[in-house]
Amino acid sequence: MARTIGTQVRGVRAPIVKEGDNIVDVVVNSIMNSTKEEGYSLKDMDVIGVTESLVARAQGNYVTVDQIAFDISNKFKGDIGLVFPILSRNRFSIILKAIAKSGRKIHLLLSYPADEVGNHLMDIDKMDELNIDPYKDVLTESDYRRLFGEEVKHKFTGIDYIKMYKSLGVNDNISVYLANDPRVILKYTKEVLVADIHTRQRTKRLLKNAGAEVVYGLDDICTVSIDGSGYNPNYGLLGSNKSTEEKVKLFPRDCQPVVDKIQRKLKALTGKNVEVMIYGDGAFKDPVGKIWELADPVVSPGFTSGLHGTPNELKLKYLADNDLKDLNGEKAIEAMRKKIKNKSSNLVGTMETQGTTPRQLTDLLGSLCDLTSGSGDKGTPIVLVQGYFDNYATE
Repeated sequence: MARTIGTQVRGVRAPIVKEGDNIVDVVVNSIMNSTKEEGYSLKDMDVIGVTESLVARAQGNYVTVDQIAFDISNKFKGDIGLVFPILSRNRFSIILKAIAKSGRKIHLLLSYPADEVGNHLMDIDKMDELNIDPYKDVLTESDYRRLFGEEVKHKFTGIDYIKMYKSLGVNDNISVYLANDPRVILKYTKEVLVADIHTRQRTKRLLKNAGAEVVYGLDDICTVSIDGSGYNPNYGLLGSNKSTEEKVKLFPRDCQPVVDKIQRKLKALTGKNVEVMIYGDGAFKDPVGKIWELADPVVSPGFTSGLHGTPNELKLKYLADNDLKDLNGEKAIEAMRKKIKNKSSNLVGTMETQGTTPRQLTDLLGSLCDLTSGSGDKGTPIVLVQGYFDNYATE
């Protein structure tokens, strides 16, 4: 019988995970129960994705507002320049609350017209009409209100983020400025906390070279346990999410042992060599809201060895329109399969690969998993991807 299905993706339901749960057993038992109840089996090179939240919850990887404030107080002695945070209740509001609670004066510098992941502070067309140059112009909060209004709500959340962030201050200790050169903050203080995600190393370098005396990033905060708290030695507060009004869940740590143990246990139970990854945000952009989903520092903080690298694929459309343009039906199919079977192990730069996706496997698979599990009430924090490494020549 001819094969008619390629890649298949299943969202797998799991129990509610609490601190102290054995995450390896949770994942393995959920997968094995699913195969039994739904009548399918695991295959070699299947990929199992586990959402980062499940791992962090099992680890108890949380920090409180007071613990963050303690770490901030130890690292900063004067006014704090807080540079380029994203606009998010879930990702940053509790962190800002904690920084404000340290008692330091905060000079908050926001990028515009949007933050790093695409949340807009203003209508870009109106910005152009007002002849504002985002590469040069620095706006105070009063400038912003005068030009764009006393209330500027986000298109989807309905939140005025500047108003909300100001409300988190203690004794009105937050001042807001808008600019896209991080060095602007040095007019107000020489002690800076860098809050951007993917551009943080460049921001730190620019500030240090411009004379900043103290420079830390969110990835440098809560890197060790504070009075029994959670911590992340690699990413600190980056990748954290709001848990309660007084606590955030950190990005999981020590992920490599988790994926390796899941892989070994499933091998022992099924005899199959599966790949395992922990995933957070997918690496995709919403064309309507202009939001880039990736607010985590990486898509995958831990994955098994078979997921290193990028795809090595031919572009079927290119071959069909060029090399196989004179063939039809079964002859075209057989010729295409022969091309695939005989392809080089390294196709980088060849014409027959143009239009394929030059991204890391974990970024592609993590995006697929994130879209499958969603961020709401689907209840499928484990994703099984089958046939991802198959191709048109696979029988």
